[in-house]
Amino acid sequence: MAYYVGVDLGATNIRSVVADGDGTIIGAADDGTPQGPTGIAVTEAVLGVVREACEAAGVDPERANAAGIGAIGPLDLAEGTVEDPANLPDTIDRIPLTGPISKLLDTERVFLHNDTVAGVIGERFHSERNPDDMVYLTISSGIGAGVCVDGNVLAGWDGNAGEVGHLTLDPEGKITCGCGHDGHWEGYCSGNNIPDYAEYLAEVEGVETALPLGEPDFSAVDVFEHAADDAFAAHVVDRLGHWNAMGVANIVHSFAPLVIYVGGAVALNNPEQVLGPIRERMDEMVMTNVPEIRLTTLGDDVVVKGALASAMTGGTGDRTRL
Repeated sequence: MAYYVGVDLGATNIRSVVADGDGTIIGAADDGTPQGPTGIAVTEAVLGVVREACEAAGVDPERANAAGIGAIGPLDLAEGTVEDPANLPDTIDRIPLTGPISKLLDTERVFLHNDTVAGVIGERFHSERNPDDMVYLTISSGIGAGVCVDGNVLAGWDGNAGEVGHLTLDPEGKITCGCGHDGHWEGYCSGNNIPDYAEYLAEVEGVETALPLGEPDFSAVDVFEHAADDAFAAHVVDRLGHWNAMGVANIVHSFAPLVIYVGGAVALNNPEQVLGPIRERMDEMVMTNVPEIRLTTLGDDVVVKGALASAMTGGTGDRTRL
């Protein structure tokens, strides 16, 4: 019997699943992502979650045939590590993944991807059409995209293709992204940065609002929840729609996808407020064919199921390789 492992390493949570040769998930586990003191603590937490998933499946870890990992970036594929992740504390500079997981599972078939690349692998694997031209876009604590063109999932030589959250959308650079650079898409529209953008707009425009600006627990959730009855919150959501549509238009012009699946906590929790403005603005922003823009079919499982599909298909998500 063949067994496969999928891992989703995010800035907030770690998840792992184990599946049999048919792709049926028979064990799962999750834990919070350690915020330090070093990357080794994150590695140990990942290994712990994989062990727990294997235990839940009743499978010894060394019986796994292959594993796929979808991880926050940036990646160093040659070393099998995450390097200086933008959405974790600065003390976490390096997270070893491929080597330790390979040793735990006693297999060299360990495929490491950026989490959004794992997402597009998952969408492609589970799609009815298995399309050759598609994008998975996440709008969450960060923003990124997994891209498949002409049947080829794009990774880049170092594993960091698809970091579209760091496209410069605002040449004036009014907001600084978590990576330290100015004017990036992620700096305005990611879950981590929406509160800063709202506070910036409030200061510039001098408006009255019910939003708890400046409070320690002020979050993107407040902005979307107040949009129905607070004019300023509605204005912020509209501006987010503008930036998101601009970013998606750049993706369309760069890769010509047939379909863009959108996931991540911000989009999944506010689908109409996030996807609606993007769809409405496509005709005015795109000069080529406008793709179908849909919410991910896999919900919160898109990355871990993509990582699992990667393990089963040798890193591609192409079902013909089963």
